[in-house]
Amino acid sequence: MREILPLDRGHDRTSFDCGEEALNKYLQETAKQHNEKGISKTFVCVDTDSPEKILGYFTLAICEVVTEGLPRKYAKRLPNKVPSAKLGRLAVSVECQGQKLGGLLMVEAMKRTIALADNFGIVGFFVDAKNDQAKRFYEGYGFIELQSNPLTLFLPLATLVDAFS
Repeated sequence: MREILPLDRGHDRTSFDCGEEALNKYLQETAKQHNEKGISKTFVCVDTDSPEKILGYFTLAICEVVTEGLPRKYAKRLPNKVPSAKLGRLAVSVECQGQKLGGLLMVEAMKRTIALADNFGIVGFFVDAKNDQAKRFYEGYGFIELQSNPLTLFLPLATLVDAFS
């Protein structure tokens, strides 16, 4: 059975491989320190039969967004800068790719973002897609591209909440 947990020292970060060196390196060298410093929080998917092995992960953080980069219909009634949530990274191990684990991680990241919005003010959920394939993945969850950068995507909070109600 799979479960998603906060990253801790019992998880084997060194053997994780998603096929993208930057994502591997972040998990192996930076994620734990960012967790400890409160910069971001990383969550890992593991199998309960082998809880030290990381099957996939995602990272969440809070960010401040300049509203002039948002689509006009979302920016028109907002101040110049607004708080938001950000999906910093999402990766699935090579051996688990094609098993819909990325979707499971995405849904969990969205649920945690809604929980955050229940307690703090945010306008939405952002992600910087690494490439066009990743962009299509996020667009499948309702993210829309920003005109200023087509690989920066935005999911308005109302859209996110509606998807789960």
